[in-house]
Amino acid sequence: MNVKRITRLLSLLQVLHSGTRQNSVGIAKACGISRRTVFRDIEALRAAGLPLRYDSEYDHYSIPNSYCLPPTNLTPAESLSLIAMAIELGRSDRLPFYEPARAAALKLANGLPHPVKEKLRMLRQAIHISPTPVGVLDAKATIYQELVDARTAGKVVQLEYDAGPHQGTISTNFRTYSLLFRRHSWYVIGRSSLDGAIRTFNLSRIVSIECLEKKFSVPRDFNIARYLRNAWVLNPEPGPDFAITVKFTPMVARSVADVKWHKTQQLEFDNDGSLIFHAQVSGLNEIIWWILAYGDQAEVLQPERLRQLVAQRARNMVARYEAEHEEMVEIPKDLRMA
Repeated sequence: MNVKRITRLLSLLQVLHSGTRQNSVGIAKACGISRRTVFRDIEALRAAGLPLRYDSEYDHYSIPNSYCLPPTNLTPAESLSLIAMAIELGRSDRLPFYEPARAAALKLANGLPHPVKEKLRMLRQAIHISPTPVGVLDAKATIYQELVDARTAGKVVQLEYDAGPHQGTISTNFRTYSLLFRRHSWYVIGRSSLDGAIRTFNLSRIVSIECLEKKFSVPRDFNIARYLRNAWVLNPEPGPDFAITVKFTPMVARSVADVKWHKTQQLEFDNDGSLIFHAQVSGLNEIIWWILAYGDQAEVLQPERLRQLVAQRARNMVARYEAEHEEMVEIPKDLRMA
């Protein structure tokens, strides 16, 4: 559920708890929403177990005075950590589109007693989150929110998507199944009308979005973990998984072993300090770039296909640099510019 809707539901609860007896028109006016939204949110609260009552004689909604939301017994450390994390993650350079979480946390922080506020200040100084570089998504906040709203309402959207230089801009009716933040950017996963298959789109490449009236339901058997299988990053490839083995020299072995790169990884150190890295991956294309990042400090032992792919990339790289070197001809002194 998105932050905007949570805020709206809390506002609705506040009105119902205020003691004033309101009908749908009064609630809509008090919350600044439409009557249609009021009815939808009331049903959502009822589905969540809240005992909302409607008095048809007097035309008003109410919550019994004896009812209150169940308390959440957070310890001071838990509360302060949640606020500090929300403030830190909500910074625009941390996790895109989580500025509302930062704003909410700051409001909570401002209402704390001075001694607690001071403790929070010290805690914030001790916590710094610096994730990997994130994509440029400054102009995509509206698209992100519309995808979240469409997923919540179960509505199909029409996307205009920049598919790259070969395909250009494509148009598809899209059923949003899940939004996923992975490594550098937000991605949306769902069923595309282009081929009827589940596809993954990078939010930064969505040119425009239009919410349609057509409804859909996410298949009950869809599961994000099952869809991603053992993809190295984001894109699982058809066919069986590959058992990969990569040997890293002692120079980089520890730095590789210090990171949980993949959920299936298994590590073993040789007597000389080198590292043997094992994993099961759904496709080879994504892991090639990770291996190449270690240059001559990594060697693929298996499968042979991955070894050949990495070797070919390395040969292409060498050829490019050698070609550039051949073009660097010494310019005679008398022809050089002063």
